[in-house]
Amino acid sequence: MGKGPGLYTEIGKKTRDLLYRDYQGDQKFTITTYSPTGVAITSSGAKKGELFVGDVNTQLKNKNITADIKVDSDSNLFTTITVDEPAPGLKTIFSFRVPDQRSGKVELQYLHDHAGITTSIGLTANPIVNFSGVIGTNLVALGTDLSFDTKTGDITKYNAGLSFSNSDLIAALTLNDKGDTLNASYYHTVYPLTAVGAEVTHKFSTNENTITVGTQHTLDPLTTMKARVNNTGKASALIQHEWRPKSFLTISGEVDTKAIEKSAKVGLALALKP
Repeated sequence: MGKGPGLYTEIGKKTRDLLYRDYQGDQKFTITTYSPTGVAITSSGAKKGELFVGDVNTQLKNKNITADIKVDSDSNLFTTITVDEPAPGLKTIFSFRVPDQRSGKVELQYLHDHAGITTSIGLTANPIVNFSGVIGTNLVALGTDLSFDTKTGDITKYNAGLSFSNSDLIAALTLNDKGDTLNASYYHTVYPLTAVGAEVTHKFSTNENTITVGTQHTLDPLTTMKARVNNTGKASALIQHEWRPKSFLTISGEVDTKAIEKSAKVGLALALKP
C-alpha cells in the first residue's frame, strides 16, 4: 500500500480489475518487441464480427520523458508525452490526435501523502476543464471528479467517491452520472492466492440494479483463473498463462444462462512481450 490516497481513478479500481480486466469477447492479439536501444513497439489487432481493426504503438523513453505514438487502422495518429516528476510528486501529460485538431489536452497530476490531484484542460478556444481531487490517507480517502464546459458554462460531469482500505480488504462507494448512478464495490483477499470481489450498481432514473460477483485464483506463479457472474444471468470465465516472461495467453468465454437457446462466445487474447 502506498503512503497517500492516490488519484480519483484508483477508487474502486481493484474491484474493477478483478471483475472486468482481461475478459475478451472477440479474438485479439498483441505483440511487443524491444530494440537494443529500449524502444518498445507494440502491434495489436482484434476481430469484431466481420471487421478487423488494429494499431501499432511505439514507446520511447529518455530519462523522465516518455513518448507514446500510436497509429490505428483508420489512419489516426495518437501521441502522448509524459514528463515524470519535473518537480517532486508532479507528473505532466500532453496528448493529441491527428487529424482532430481539437483533441489536444494538457494534464497535471500531483501526489502527496494526504492528497491526490489531477487537472486537465483541452487546447481549444473554449476548452473542457476537468478536475479530480482526493484527500485522506492510504486507509480512508474521499474524492470528487468534475468537468466544466467553458463554452456553455455547464458542469458536464460530477462524480464523488469514498474508499476504505486495509491489507486484505478494499471497499468503495461512488456516485456517478451527475448523481444518477450509485456504485458500491468490495474486494477481499481471502487467501494469499485467492481474491473475491463484488459490485452493486443502482440507477435512480430507471430503478434498475446490477449485481456482479467474481473471484480470482492464482494456480501457480505463471497461471491465473478468473470467473464472474451477474444478476442478468451472464457468466464469464478466463484463464491466463505467462508462457514466457511478459508473454501472456488468455482464453475467456461467456454464456447467457437465462437465454432460452443458450448462446456462448469465446475470446482469445495473445500477448507477446519478449
